[in-house]
Amino acid sequence: MDDKLIMEDILTTVKSAADLYLHGTIESGTVNVHRTFDRKLSETLQMQNEIYSKMSQKGWYSEEQAQQQKIDQTRQKYSACC
Repeated sequence: MDDKLIMEDILTTVKSAADLYLHGTIESGTVNVHRTFDRKLSETLQMQNEIYSKMSQKGWYSEEQAQQQKIDQTRQKYSACC
């Protein structure tokens, strides 16, 4: 298993944890539980950002520039309905 694949697996795991913490925050029944999930969500999002940054620096996380035409079409689509 190469380093890129390991980092991809870690990133996927961290994103899944963030999803669980988000739902825990939303669904929590008490202030203490809400704060705990919210704190863990924040920590997990920070971790995700650090992993993404390292992968991006190594060229392992490619980004694609959105075409201006598609941006404009999406803006028009949602501005008309809302």
